[in-house]
Amino acid sequence: MLRFGEREVALTNLRKVFFPTGGITKGDLLQYYADVGPFLVPYMHGRAQVMKRYPGGAGGEFFYMKRTPSNAPPWLKTCSIEHGSGSVIAFPIVDDIASLLWLINLGCIDLNEWYARCDDTDRPDYLHFDLDPVKGGTPFATVRTVALYVHEALAELGIPAYAKTSGSSGIHVYVPIERGPLQKEVWTFAKAFAQTMERMHPDVITAEYRIAKRPAGRVLVDYNQNAWGKTLASVYSVRAKPRATVSTPVGWDEIAAGIEIEDFRLDNVRERFLRVGDLWTPMKQKTGRLDLRRFLTPAAPRAAKKPRA
Repeated sequence: MLRFGEREVALTNLRKVFFPTGGITKGDLLQYYADVGPFLVPYMHGRAQVMKRYPGGAGGEFFYMKRTPSNAPPWLKTCSIEHGSGSVIAFPIVDDIASLLWLINLGCIDLNEWYARCDDTDRPDYLHFDLDPVKGGTPFATVRTVALYVHEALAELGIPAYAKTSGSSGIHVYVPIERGPLQKEVWTFAKAFAQTMERMHPDVITAEYRIAKRPAGRVLVDYNQNAWGKTLASVYSVRAKPRATVSTPVGWDEIAAGIEIEDFRLDNVRERFLRVGDLWTPMKQKTGRLDLRRFLTPAAPRAAKKPRA
């Protein structure tokens, strides 16, 4: 039982092996998140979390859970969001170390937060691209090449961009934006940009969302993760991979130098964070964010979805 002021968190099955390849236990996973919590929690604050639970560890079955379980501690904050079906789902919010460890103790390995905050779930404060190798043999070197192409194209538009490894198979590129444009407008811009990248580099890039239509050897510049309710694995999130890889912020120079996904793992990234600091800081700053409205064509405004109190 851990105590954080008046908050208590019960941790269970700490010796259970969650990553058989490295003998990493659930306790090791919880210790990692406790250690990186000061880096990670600010990026979770005020955002709904979609829980991806692995009761048997990384090698076992998993299931998604959106609604906060009924036995959640009374101090846990939630974000109630109305969905298209008319149902209202109360998602958990990670806003401190106590709520972070409570969530991980449920068997969550990675973290998947909304890219819009709870006070206005239809107005994101960043957009992102998931650079994902098409199944069938696309090497990670091609993903790195595409990441540099995307960075170059954004830079030519005067758009700041920051990269992190996905921890799985690709690279995530994020752009911090000023809140204002609706989610549909953000998605529309991301789609147009991805399709332009495909036309510029058809030999290595596809924006084709239909899996069967994606050409082999390409990298998908996935814009659809900007759709309402979609999530990506969070920064500093451990992934359910054999070597417990971590979604880690990286510099564009590191991508050019030839990083690999497995360079960043639960057993070594804490030293990196202490050495290089929080490379993701621009994603939480209020200044330096892109005013996306200057890239949008005029459109009739529509009502935004609002979370319930």
